[in-house]
Amino acid sequence: MKRNFILMVVALALTISCKPKKEEKENTEDVAIQVETEAPAEVEIIPIEHATAVLEWNNTTIYIDPVGGKAAFEGQNAPDMIFITDIHGDHFNPETLNELDLENVQIIAPDAVKSQMEEALSSKTTIINNGETKEMAGFSVKAIPMYNLREEAKDFHVKGRGNGYVFTFGDERIYFSGDTEDIPEMRALENIDKAFVCMNLPYTMTVESAADAVLEFQPGEVYPYHFRGRPDVSDVAKFKQLVNDGNPDIEVVQLDWYPNDDF
Repeated sequence: MKRNFILMVVALALTISCKPKKEEKENTEDVAIQVETEAPAEVEIIPIEHATAVLEWNNTTIYIDPVGGKAAFEGQNAPDMIFITDIHGDHFNPETLNELDLENVQIIAPDAVKSQMEEALSSKTTIINNGETKEMAGFSVKAIPMYNLREEAKDFHVKGRGNGYVFTFGDERIYFSGDTEDIPEMRALENIDKAFVCMNLPYTMTVESAADAVLEFQPGEVYPYHFRGRPDVSDVAKFKQLVNDGNPDIEVVQLDWYPNDDF
């Protein structure tokens, strides 16, 4: 009996010694892995003058309608791409283009612009027509018609010749109207975050027409540009009032498009 008891004790001891040890609790608690995603890069928009602007996005520099010679872009990065809207001198200026460093630069323009270029510029130019969308360096651009509606102004900008542009940079959509009136294609725009809208007579449209169109397509922000006429300058304060009376949620942003003028 005593011998059996001793054997039971020994067997119990062996069982205990052979049982796997409980894993030690780790010093740190399990933490849910959080995947950090970078916020989409915002577009920096730099007004140069009248219809000319520089866009900076994701290490890409875009010039819109560059005029004013190389001096107008002092302090700016050299362009990676250039977009031109129309044939007129305040949008297409060969002298300015030839002064810029165009090595490895792609120019995007309507056929009417390319057809007026000399070979050195034409060879760098890709045509985009009204309604076309092109995928570029990480963004897309769609060519929007721009033209006049008033009978007395129809010869200034005929339908199908020039382009406005809608750029889509990540989640941000930016519209440059080019020279136009409040055409149906503008009014039908959707999901525009920033809209650059012209308003100068006799060439484009009145402040009232511009505001009415903006109230229809309702961008998040609207930037009056291309508002110097001949001889008068459009009343951008009135434009702001008309827009905000109709929709106070649309932010009207005034940039300095005429740094050398006092008015």
